[in-house]
Amino acid sequence: MMFILDGISLDTVYRLGVKSEDNEKLPVSDALSDTSQNETVRTVDMEHVRAISETLPADFAFDGALEKATSENKIYTIGNRYSGDKKSKAVLTGRVTDFKTGEPMAGINIILKEPYTGCSTDKDGYYTINIPVGRVKLDISGLVVKPSSRQLMVYGDGNLDIEVVEDVKVFDEVTISAERMNKIKNTQIGLETVQAAKIKNIPMVLGEVDLLRAIQTLPGVKTVGEASSGFNVRGGATDQNLILFNNGTIYNPNHLFGFFTAISPEMIKDAELYKSSIPSKYGGRISSVLNINGKEASKEKFTGSAGIGLVTSNVNLEVPIVKDRTSLLLSGRTTYSDWILSVLPDDSGYNDGKANFYDMGFVFSHEINKKNLLNVYGYYSHDQFAFTKNEKYAYDNINASVKWRTFFNDDFMMNFSAGYDRYNYANRDANDESQAFRLSFDVNQVFAKADFSYNLGKHKLDFGVSSILYKVNGGKFDPIGEATQIKADALQEEKALESAVYVGDEWAVTPKLSINAGIRYSMFNAMGPRTYNEYLPGVLPDEETISQTVDIGGNRIFKTYGGPEFRLSASYMIRNNLSVKAGFNTMRQYIHKLSNTVIMSPTDTWKLSDANIKPQKGWQAAGGVYYTLPRKDIEVSAEVYYKRMTDYLDYRSGAQLIMNHHIETDVIGTEGYAYGAEFSLKKPSGKLNGYLSYTYSRTFLRQSDEMIANPVNGGKWYPTTYDKPHDFKLVSNSLVSR
Repeated sequence: MMFILDGISLDTVYRLGVKSEDNEKLPVSDALSDTSQNETVRTVDMEHVRAISETLPADFAFDGALEKATSENKIYTIGNRYSGDKKSKAVLTGRVTDFKTGEPMAGINIILKEPYTGCSTDKDGYYTINIPVGRVKLDISGLVVKPSSRQLMVYGDGNLDIEVVEDVKVFDEVTISAERMNKIKNTQIGLETVQAAKIKNIPMVLGEVDLLRAIQTLPGVKTVGEASSGFNVRGGATDQNLILFNNGTIYNPNHLFGFFTAISPEMIKDAELYKSSIPSKYGGRISSVLNINGKEASKEKFTGSAGIGLVTSNVNLEVPIVKDRTSLLLSGRTTYSDWILSVLPDDSGYNDGKANFYDMGFVFSHEINKKNLLNVYGYYSHDQFAFTKNEKYAYDNINASVKWRTFFNDDFMMNFSAGYDRYNYANRDANDESQAFRLSFDVNQVFAKADFSYNLGKHKLDFGVSSILYKVNGGKFDPIGEATQIKADALQEEKALESAVYVGDEWAVTPKLSINAGIRYSMFNAMGPRTYNEYLPGVLPDEETISQTVDIGGNRIFKTYGGPEFRLSASYMIRNNLSVKAGFNTMRQYIHKLSNTVIMSPTDTWKLSDANIKPQKGWQAAGGVYYTLPRKDIEVSAEVYYKRMTDYLDYRSGAQLIMNHHIETDVIGTEGYAYGAEFSLKKPSGKLNGYLSYTYSRTFLRQSDEMIANPVNGGKWYPTTYDKPHDFKLVSNSLVSR
């Protein structure tokens, strides 16, 4: 026999083959496989094969790395058998996608049972797992896919992209067991993950699926009103929650007075709510982080959907531009909700009002190559309503960003993202022509960040840098019409730069003990041009206590805040179905919401920290026990927490929050604390599924500054307006048929 070498370039490597005595040309994946069925192959000149293999990359997979693993019966070869590298362990990386749509699948578990190890895919479907060299069987499972397995012959490091079949009707026991194992083993405390499929199983108002309504059903999350999408997490205020959508900040997540979330559910893949043990890469708020991940369009085939509901209509398109590489998701939603106001009583004065909204977005996804991926996101929402013909309100959210993911090698990767966010509102009141006015506000930010992840076996390092440039127009007051007596007024524009650097290490100390430790250093620079007052020491800021006025020109920095933020958590598995966890984290917040309500309102304004307004600081300690009933589809957990806050903004009696040129004279730095216990019982699968939770919690504030003449409650602790000690929640679904 002889070798036929038609070409050795990487682009034509599959043309390399072996010619047998019957002139049959074998592909290299068959020619070089370890099989006893083909004696001709076993007589190949191995020195010749080894010489050829040395010209290929060390991680070249002879089975064809471009092929996606779809079969449970086929054996996939990983690594180069003939490289001569004698390793006992190998690193396997890849991406899990939906078989029909090509959409990346997040939260999919990849488990090796002997010896036990496992991992879960990230929000973009990528995974990394350390496996032994030799014959390996991986179990694939997840809440939204049919459980399956892949058989491998591992010779070294390599890549395996896996396609799975979606199944959202009934969650198989194997799938649930893998999910439970991941929750028991990881170090994260207070993390709630909500898949798009779960959101659709929760009854919603007026038949509309809504993400924030689903979030509000979780333990430890409370809301002060039924018609509000704002929420309080473990005693924190609504402005202490960081809401991210495809890395962009959402300042007002509401539509239609809070009845709906401003993001269409058709654009959402999943969401992660961090109530404690917040990862080092997140910062800027002291209570929680809600990270919403947008879905990508199918790269396989064109799909579309449209819906008409009681209040809204929507249309969604998934367009593959280049098969398996490039796609575009388009989504839009609008409302015809005027009838809601028309059913109000005549004496309400609002039954002639009008209210409507719309939102739209797109996601462009492109796979440059196996190691470089590009995503471009765009989102816009608009609300407008009028209680009378002469009184109108409107507000907008705008987000645009780009994300580039690159793999330097199987263990080292980077996510770089940059973008622009804007929130603005305007209200117009012409009921009295002599007092007719238009009031407007906007907050703008440009951001960039780079997040790195480096897998070192028992250690997984995460590190990165980020920066946000703020520009806030605190208020503009314009007269309307010739008859008005209102004078034009505008607050100073505020500018600031918030930057951070972080590093974290997830350390698998033993098979049972894992520790996650990190530190984040954040810095906030208030910048000019700006004019501000300095006040006499030892007294509260007031017009009568001004010591001097300072003018800052250009982009000069006039005030700097900063400091370390610590993150620490640990998990110990007592048994495979029982673990205990503990964690501690500190946070800093440099932007504050000014509002005369406890809910999220379209007329809320935001204020940056400056020479007179300090940043908020907080810390939280938490612990929990997590247990799954053997052979039962039931999860039980109990978590306790204690939280402290300082420099939270409360208001003086008669405070003026709108168009106040010196807001420091009407606010008071307040301290607070919160504690609570959360108990949860979940049955995530089966014909009857759902969860039951009970939360006992308390939240208190205190104005302890000795300079305050008449502090609230005489300077003693008092409960917040959103303090609700007892909270029972039940969400249940019954599947009539399979």
